[in-house]
Amino acid sequence: MLSLNDIRAGGRVRIRRHLATGAVRQRLLDLGLMPNAVVTVVRSAPLNDPIELKLDASNVSLRRAEARTIEVSPEDNDHV
Repeated sequence: MLSLNDIRAGGRVRIRRHLATGAVRQRLLDLGLMPNAVVTVVRSAPLNDPIELKLDASNVSLRRAEARTIEVSPEDNDHV
């Protein structure tokens, strides 16, 4: 299984499913991180947490612990 946490900057992936539950799952869905959404990892913060994601026309910051709960599949293999 490949998680969003495993993707390097510049990587483009498609969300397959969420492993989070409860309020965390709902927050991720509210941010637009839904199954089949295409996400690009923009960069990591200086201390490597959080990561910045580009989702449609929005940029979203997500903690690495939350990114580990999102299963993804690569859109291209250049940065995985």
